[in-house]
Amino acid sequence: MIEIRPEPKRPPRTSGLRTLLALAVATITLGSAGTALAVQSGFFADKPEGCVAPDRSLQMYAVELPKDPSTNQIRLGYGLTPQTASYPGPTMEMIEGECLEITLHNQVPEATLAQLRTDPNHPLGVSLHVHGVKYTQTSDGTVHSGSYVASGQSRKYTWYAKPRNSKTGSPGTAGYWWYHDHVVGGAHGTQGLSSGLFGGLVVRRQGDPRPDRTYVSVFGDRQSINLRRGAEADTCDAVNPQPGPTCLVAKVGERVEFIVVGIGNDMHTFHLHGHAWADTRTGLVAGDNKALIDSIPVIDNKTLGPGDSFGFQIVAGDAVGPGHWMLHCHMQFHSDLGMATTLHILDESGQMPPHTAHGPAQVNGPAAGSGATSAPPAGGSTAAGAPAHAGHQPAGS
Repeated sequence: MIEIRPEPKRPPRTSGLRTLLALAVATITLGSAGTALAVQSGFFADKPEGCVAPDRSLQMYAVELPKDPSTNQIRLGYGLTPQTASYPGPTMEMIEGECLEITLHNQVPEATLAQLRTDPNHPLGVSLHVHGVKYTQTSDGTVHSGSYVASGQSRKYTWYAKPRNSKTGSPGTAGYWWYHDHVVGGAHGTQGLSSGLFGGLVVRRQGDPRPDRTYVSVFGDRQSINLRRGAEADTCDAVNPQPGPTCLVAKVGERVEFIVVGIGNDMHTFHLHGHAWADTRTGLVAGDNKALIDSIPVIDNKTLGPGDSFGFQIVAGDAVGPGHWMLHCHMQFHSDLGMATTLHILDESGQMPPHTAHGPAQVNGPAAGSGATSAPPAGGSTAAGAPAHAGHQPAGS
């Protein structure tokens, strides 16, 4: 005889489980609208796991800047104050284990954002989207998550520099990254990027050497460095050079850090004359392990694709002394069209060495031309917990 056993009773689903499933179905069904609804309903945490409370907080402003003098294109920038907004925006600095809260204030006029919009149904706003560190959906900085800021409004974003964990194999977040808008113009923020809403981020590990100066070099379309090319990419004054996005300057012996980012659609290579660095996380080699040291390549040219970022530190003028050292893309037609600038290394007394009056990157005298006046306020301010670097302004907390 075949015994027929009754089907075992299944435990009833809890109301919490039913709610979870219903919300998941709604999210899948409604797509971006469903995700935004979930964010607004409090479904997602406002802080990443590991961030109990922010260790620091700061204010960030998105503003409209004067149009590009050579193309008449709209220019936007981030700043720690509206008056210091620039492109690139302020260099952000974190230490692994730190949680940072940023309040973004959108001061870009709605009419300007409407001019940049490629879809009449796309919402008007700006955002902060960051690479490398941890954040939840509420800090993603996208339209589909609803985490953007309308004109005249403000919003908080939380970034967590998760530390390395040798037990779990988690690599941590130390490295050279960047942040940018992901909303202006369309769902991917293409018009925000091409207008200037981007900046560099460095996450340090405890014990990492600190630089004296940090510069952000963003390689993009139109053969541009920081959205500039030719004379506009280098506006250093020959008598009183002021460090900033268009004036890369340091004294012999100073430790100089570069954050290099690729945006747009083109491939580039980053090449710096007179200096080389180890192809490691920091550009440096620590310790005396010969096998490890011998396995690390030393380079002075690195390929850079859209969205890529890397960084390194050098000692200015190490073994080569003061001078005017070219920094450019090594795709020849890119450099020929003006994708070049100069790292000016002063002597020990801070004097600019002699220079020629021609070349791919010309040093401007006191009566500099349009290139000197076209640059917005220097974006050398840093949002770091440590003392500001030379040429930087300390961030509020």
